[in-house]
Amino acid sequence: MFSIKDIQLRCQTGKIKWSLHTSERLRKRNISTEDILHCLMHGEIIEEYPDYWLNPAALVFGCKVNGQIIHVVVGMDDFVHIVTAYYPNLEKFEADLKTRRRS
Repeated sequence: MFSIKDIQLRCQTGKIKWSLHTSERLRKRNISTEDILHCLMHGEIIEEYPDYWLNPAALVFGCKVNGQIIHVVVGMDDFVHIVTAYYPNLEKFEADLKTRRRS
């Protein structure tokens, strides 16, 4: 797998890929590219998905520029691939918004 430092290094060197679909979804959710970068540069990996369909992926917990908590899913190869980002809720996560609730 990879670490948050691996993600941050790729972000610092501009090795980030955004799909058109992802960009459209983020715009509808009012999450900017600056918010994504802020989350990745200051956040922490809270889940790992080593067998994600395209390449290994992870869920990053962090904040938008304004301090609002978000989750960002990224895939990783030579680039950071932004898969999606969303606002976590208490239906799926514990009060810390990091720990997934068990069904």
